[in-house]
Amino acid sequence: MSEALVFIVDDDAAVRDGLSMLCESSGLNAECYDSAESFLDAYRPDQPGCLVLDVRMEGMSGPELHAILNQAGCPLAVIYLTGHGSIPLTVQSIKAGAVNFLTKPVNGTELLECIRAALLESTQMGLRIQAKTTAANHIASLTEREREVMVLMADGKTNKEIARHLGISHRTVEIHKARIMHKTGVNNLVDLIHLVEIGKRAPD
Repeated sequence: MSEALVFIVDDDAAVRDGLSMLCESSGLNAECYDSAESFLDAYRPDQPGCLVLDVRMEGMSGPELHAILNQAGCPLAVIYLTGHGSIPLTVQSIKAGAVNFLTKPVNGTELLECIRAALLESTQMGLRIQAKTTAANHIASLTEREREVMVLMADGKTNKEIARHLGISHRTVEIHKARIMHKTGVNNLVDLIHLVEIGKRAPD
């Protein structure tokens, strides 16, 4: 997975320069963009990181950009940093998934703490997305009958119960189980249960 970055999207050059210097002085890699559109043109959907985002900008607003990223399932943790904060906007932003909502001017130490927490959250989010994608790919490699057997295995059914439920022989169940373990790469029932649970939450 790529190293998490701090993306700064603000149409005020002085704000961008100040935030970039703050990040770099703390050993954090930052990229600056003067609009939501320029950020979208450059952003790679699989890139984890923290997005420090202004609310009001020329063209696309911060919340509009956030909605696009949410739709795309991007593993970015969003921090709003704005001079136009309000309680309704704060509530709306947090409900949309923002990890924090700060108003300018902001204390540098406080902002860095928020950014570090957001970077950790983004990395964990990226790992979860990666796990879901891997699980979905493994499950997609199974035949329909193998998926039926897998679900029954994850439900704790014995070979005899699976055979009776599906109307197949005990030996056929064993063959399906061996193929399932081989195709998914799991080594035991516990790992298989985890795979099935992750697969249930996998994106379409």
